Amino acid sequence: MNAIEVHGTVADGFEQARAEFAAVVAEEGGESGAQLAAFVRGRQVVDLWAGEEVTATTLTGLHSSTKGAAGLVMALLIQDSVVDIDRPVAHYWPRFAAAGKEHITVRDVLVHRAGIIGVDGGFTIDDLADEQVIAERLVGQRPYFAPRTAHGYGGFVMYAILGQVVRAVTGSTVQELFEQRIRAPYGLEVYLGLPKELDHRYLPIRPWRASAEREAAFAANSPNPHSMAGISYNLNARGFTAADVMALPNDPKLRRLGQGSAGGVGSARGLAQMYAAAITGFDGRAPLLSLETITTISAIHSSGADLVRGDRAPYALGFEAKGLLHPFLGAYAFGHTGSAGSDGFADPHSGLTYGYTRRRAAFAFSAPENARLAAVVHRAATGTTIASAA
Repeated sequence: MNAIEVHGTVADGFEQARAEFAAVVAEEGGESGAQLAAFVRGRQVVDLWAGEEVTATTLTGLHSSTKGAAGLVMALLIQDSVVDIDRPVAHYWPRFAAAGKEHITVRDVLVHRAGIIGVDGGFTIDDLADEQVIAERLVGQRPYFAPRTAHGYGGFVMYAILGQVVRAVTGSTVQELFEQRIRAPYGLEVYLGLPKELDHRYLPIRPWRASAEREAAFAANSPNPHSMAGISYNLNARGFTAADVMALPNDPKLRRLGQGSAGGVGSARGLAQMYAAAITGFDGRAPLLSLETITTISAIHSSGADLVRGDRAPYALGFEAKGLLHPFLGAYAFGHTGSAGSDGFADPHSGLTYGYTRRRAAFAFSAPENARLAAVVHRAATGTTIASAA
C-alpha cells in the first residue's frame, strides 16, 4: 500500500477520520483521489482531500447524489404546501396520464414505486442531458411494474417526471429553485448546472480500475440490458455500457443543464454543507427545513428488495433511508449515494452531515468505503464505541 499525502483539517477528536481516509485513498491508488467532509450541528469537523490533481476546490460529477439536492427542492415545496404529493402526477402534468400512468402519484415517484424506471430502447447520451427530452419520451411509456406493488429505482427518469410537476406549480425549474433557495444563499459547492466559468475546477470521472479478475466478475454479474436493472441504468440503449454510465458527468451538456437525477457537480464539502443547511443551518443561517418537514421526508416508504438495486436500497421520501443502510445512524437519517461512489447524508439525531466524492469510479457501482468512513466520523461526533462497518 503506497503512502498517500492527505491534505486538509480535522477538529480535535476526529483524527481517526484522517487515518481512515488515508487508508481508503491508499487502497484505491493515489491517482484516483477523493474528498471527505463532515459537519456536526453546523460546525465543520472534517475537510480532507488527497490524490492526483484533487484540491480543496475540486468539483466532480455527483451522479445520483444529485438526487439529494433535487430532493431538498421537493422538501421545500412540501414544506410550503405548494405540492400535494398524494395527487396524481397527471393532475400537474396531464400528458403523463397516457399508457396506464393516470393514477401514479407524486409520492409514488419520490419513493420509486411508480413503475417508471426508464424507456423502451433507452436514451442516447444527448437525451440524458436534457430532462425535457427525457420527459417527452416518458409520455407514452407504460410502467414496467404495477405501481405501488413494489419499488424499483428510476435512476435517470425521477426528476424528469418531478421536474414537470415543479414547473407546473412554480413556473420555475428544479435547477432554478435549487440555485435561488438553496445553493446561492448558503454559498454551497453543489451545482445543478455548472456555470461555464467554473469548468476549470471540474475533474473528469475516471473509469474504475480494470483488472482481469474485476472484469470477469462484472461480466458474470452484470444485468441483462433488457432486465429491470438494465433498463434503469440505460443499458438497453444501443451501444450504451456501464462505462458510459460512469462517464456521464464528463459530458459538457449534461453538466451545464444539471439534470436533477444525475447531472449535479460538486465537492464533498459541498454535499456536507448542503445537508447541514437542511437540518441545522451553518455560518449563522437558519436551517432550511423544519423538524416537521424532516420527519416527513425521512419517513421510510420502501424497504426490502428493490427490483433494480436489490436488497440494499430502502427509500424515504425522495431520499435513501440512510438509517437502514448504516445502523449506527438514527432512524431519521436521509441522503443519497451516486454510482461513481459519491455520498451525502444528514443524521438529524446526532446533527452529523457527511459528504464524500471520488475521482475514479467505484467498481460495479459500489463504494463500500462510505460505510467505513461514515462510521468513523459518526463515532467521533457522538463519542460512541460502536465497531466500524466492514
